[in-house]
Amino acid sequence: MMQLHDMLTTAAADGRLLPSALQNIESLLAGTATDLAERVVGELAEGGHWDELNDRFFKQLAFGTGGLRGRTVGRVVTTAERGAGGPDGRPEWPCVGTASMNHYNVSRAVRGLIAYAKRHVGGTRRPVLVFAHDTRHFSRDFAEFCAKVCADLGCDAYLFEGPRSTPQLSFAVRELRADAGVVLTASHNPPHDNGFKAYFDDGAQIVEPHASAIVAEVNAISSERYEPLPESERGTVRMLGAEMDARYTELLKTLLLRPELLEGAETKIVFTNLHGTGGHINVPMLRGFGFDVLTVPEQDVQDGRFPTVESPNPENAPALRMGIELAEKSGAEIVIGTDPDADRMGVAVRDGSGRMVLLTGNQIGSLMAWYRLKTCFEKGWLTDANRSRAVLVKTYVTTELQRAIADGFGVSLADTLTGFKYIAEKLRKYEMAIPADKKGDYRSLDQAATRALRLEYSRFFVFGGEESYGYLGSDAVRDKDANGATLMFAEVAAYAKSQGVTLPELLDSIYREYGYYLERGHSMVMEGADGAAKIQALAGSYAANPPAEVDGSAVTRIRDFAKQDIYDQEGDLLPKEKMLFVDLADGRSFAVRPSGTEPKIKYYLFSKSDAGGDLVATKAAVAAGLDRLWAWIGSDAAARMAVA
Repeated sequence: MMQLHDMLTTAAADGRLLPSALQNIESLLAGTATDLAERVVGELAEGGHWDELNDRFFKQLAFGTGGLRGRTVGRVVTTAERGAGGPDGRPEWPCVGTASMNHYNVSRAVRGLIAYAKRHVGGTRRPVLVFAHDTRHFSRDFAEFCAKVCADLGCDAYLFEGPRSTPQLSFAVRELRADAGVVLTASHNPPHDNGFKAYFDDGAQIVEPHASAIVAEVNAISSERYEPLPESERGTVRMLGAEMDARYTELLKTLLLRPELLEGAETKIVFTNLHGTGGHINVPMLRGFGFDVLTVPEQDVQDGRFPTVESPNPENAPALRMGIELAEKSGAEIVIGTDPDADRMGVAVRDGSGRMVLLTGNQIGSLMAWYRLKTCFEKGWLTDANRSRAVLVKTYVTTELQRAIADGFGVSLADTLTGFKYIAEKLRKYEMAIPADKKGDYRSLDQAATRALRLEYSRFFVFGGEESYGYLGSDAVRDKDANGATLMFAEVAAYAKSQGVTLPELLDSIYREYGYYLERGHSMVMEGADGAAKIQALAGSYAANPPAEVDGSAVTRIRDFAKQDIYDQEGDLLPKEKMLFVDLADGRSFAVRPSGTEPKIKYYLFSKSDAGGDLVATKAAVAAGLDRLWAWIGSDAAARMAVA
C-alpha cells in the first residue's frame, strides 16, 4: 500500500494525476469493504493509465437531474475487474472509482436515502422502499444489493422480480404508499453507463427540499461498509411481479379517451424495446386491444450490451432502423421503439406516399396534446366554464407549438425546467391544492373522480411532455412513461385512420391551423475529467459574454436561468439552472445547457412561421434558417473554446 501511495503522490506532484483524483482515491481506499479497489488502482497506476484514473476519480458522483449516473464499465478494464466475467460479456465487477457507478457509490446513495427516509418518517414505523431495474450491466446486482441494505438497516423493501420500466417504479411507489423508490438505470445512455434514479413518496424524482437533504446524508457517508441491525430489528424484502404488472396495466388502459376507436382497428405495428423493458407491458397490452403487433426478434433479447444499435435511444434514427426494415417487409403502418427503461418512446409512420418517416419528440407530443385536448372538449369533460382549470405542461426547451395549441383551445400552459421531475413537481402542486377533506385517499380514486376534483379545486393536467421523447397523460404516474405513450399514440393513429388521413397529414393540418414550428437538437460530446472542464468553460462563456447578434439577426432577449430570477406562467420561482436562452429579432431562438446526465453540452434550436401560404415552401425556408443558425453556433462555439 505504501508503494502505491508513493506512486500516486509522485504522479500528482508532476501533474499526471489530478489533486482531486488523488484525494478521492485515498477516500475510496479508506472506505472500501474489499481489496478490489486497491488492486484496480494499483494495476492502472503501474500501467501508466493516468487519464483513466483521472476520469474515474476526478469527482464524487452527486445527485443530478436523474440521481446518480456514471460509467459502470471503464474505458480500460483491469484484470481485477474482469475477473471470471459476467453475463452478456460484462466484467465480473463494476468500474472502481468515486466518479463511477459501483457498489461503493450505490451503497452510499442508498444508505443516504434510507437515512433521510427514516428521518422523514420520524420513527413512527419502518420506512418502505421500492427497487426496480432495467437490463443494463449490473442493474440486477445493484437492485438486489440495495434491497438487502434496506432490510439490513431496518426498512421494508419491495423488489421487482425482473427488469421493469422506470414509470412502473413510479406507479409502484404511489400504489404501495412507499416512502421512496429507486430504479437502477442509465435510461438511454451507452452500454457502459448505469445509474441510481431516486424517487420520493409521491412517486416523482427527488426535488427540493428533499434533494439537498439527501445529498447531505450521502456526502456524510465516506465508506461502503455498514453494520447491519440485529436480526430482530431488520426489515423484509418482498418480490413484485405479475400482480403489480396487472395493476399498472389497468391504469394504462384508463389513458384511452375513445377506446372504441381501437375496436377492430386492424392496425399493424412493429414494436421494439431495444433490448430493454418496454416489451414486457406494451406487447401484450397492444395485442389485447386487437393490434397486430410484430416485434424485432434480435432486439427482443434483454441484453445490456444493446448489441444491435449504436445507441439504445429512440431519439436517434438508427435505433429504429431494424424496426423500419421489418415494417417495410411486413407492410406495418407504425414503428414504435422504447429505450431500455421504457420512459422514452420514438415512432416512425407512413406518409401519404407510403414512405416511412420519423417523427420528432416535439411532433409526437404535439399530436397527442392536440388530440387529447380536442377529445376532452368533445366528451364534455372540458367546457367554456372550466377550461381555465385545464393545463398542458412542458419544458422550456419543448416546442412552442404546444403553447399555440393550448391558446387555441383556451387552456393554460406551464413551462418547467428541463427534466421530467419538474413536470412531476407541478402534478404534486395540483394534487396538494385539493382540500384534504375533499380528496381523502386521492391515490385510491379512479381517474374520473380525480379529474372532477382537479377541475373543481385545482388544475386538470391534460398532458405533459418534453422534446426528448418523454410524455405523460395521467397524474397517477409521476415520470415520463413510454408504456402509456405507446397506448396514447396508438389511439391518435386510430383516430387519423378513422378520418382517412395519415399521421403526417394530420400533423400538417395542425400546422395550417396553428403555424409551422420546427426544432432541432444538437450536442457536443466531451468525455472524462478534461471534457467536463471544457463543458463548464463553454457553458460559462455564454453567460459571461452573451452574443449581441446571431447569424445576422439582433438578439432581443437573453434569459440566464442560472443568474436571473425567472418565474413560470403560474408565478412559481424557478430553481437556478445552468441554461441560457437567446431570442432573435427574426423569430428564431436557441438554448444552451450542460447535460445533467451525459458528458455533453446541449443546444436547442427553434424557428417558426405563420401558417399561410405554401406549407412545403414554408418548411424548406424554416429548415434552412435553422441550418444557418447551427452553422453560426458551431463556429462561435469553436471560437469560445479556443480562448477558454
